[in-house]
Amino acid sequence: MPNTVTTFEAAVDAAEHHLINGHLFYGHGMADAYDEAVYAAAYCADLNIIEDDIDWDAPYPQAAQQKLNELIKKRYETRKPMAYLTGEAFLHGFKFYVDERVIVPRSFIGELILDELSPWVKPDAVTDILELCTGSGCLAIMAAKVFENAHIDAIDIDEDALAVATKNITDYQLNQRIDLIQSDLYTSLSADKQYDIIITNPPYVNSTSMSELPKEYLAEPHIALAGGDDGMDLVRLIVNQAAQHLKPNGILVVEIGNEYQHAEKAFSHLPLTWLDTSGSEQAVFLLTQKDLTNIK
Repeated sequence: MPNTVTTFEAAVDAAEHHLINGHLFYGHGMADAYDEAVYAAAYCADLNIIEDDIDWDAPYPQAAQQKLNELIKKRYETRKPMAYLTGEAFLHGFKFYVDERVIVPRSFIGELILDELSPWVKPDAVTDILELCTGSGCLAIMAAKVFENAHIDAIDIDEDALAVATKNITDYQLNQRIDLIQSDLYTSLSADKQYDIIITNPPYVNSTSMSELPKEYLAEPHIALAGGDDGMDLVRLIVNQAAQHLKPNGILVVEIGNEYQHAEKAFSHLPLTWLDTSGSEQAVFLLTQKDLTNIK
């Protein structure tokens, strides 16, 4: 990349050009090379991509340009998600610390939380939330911010992931509202513990898709992606054991990505309600406690 770029806009244009030529894959919070170039240029200039207005005609600092050159070079040489290279990721306006111990935050459940899971719950009446497979803790944090009367239990089997979640929860000063629990799904919960809401974005990628993942996804923890032959191994466990951990009017919200057909087949005996999100109408399903009592 050239060493001298005069404006922020020119820095973005040059970065986008090199990213495109790198034949990279985008799916970790950035839609395409342009979005990633804007973020990278802002990051290297110490700008907050959420809070700071960008002056496209402003001179782009030489030190930032050098940093940007190195960042873009590392991106196309390693094929790692940009979030791992900068140590930060954004989800629906929230910023989180990330590293290779967790998958990069991306979830349609986040936007449903921001909509208060309407019309399925009364926000002020929600006092207990469980998140399974919390990873970086991003959804638990968002839930705590939206449901102000709720306490959240956030579970993950992976000690390394919980270390990342601990940092994020501390950064958001939510240690008194979110308890992190190392557990294999519900195993460490008391049998009588019940919740208004259970949310989960578990490993759900089927084995065929796992074998075809781009390098960017292969940089993420395998344990956080692989869901078995049909992607439903953990989802079955989550659904089949959810009823006893839900209050009578409680709901279970599960994200399954592109595994709609596998989910429909796995849970053909249940009335899955598919929730409309910005990217898909077949990526997140909901079941009520009453629905779940019909499991045979």
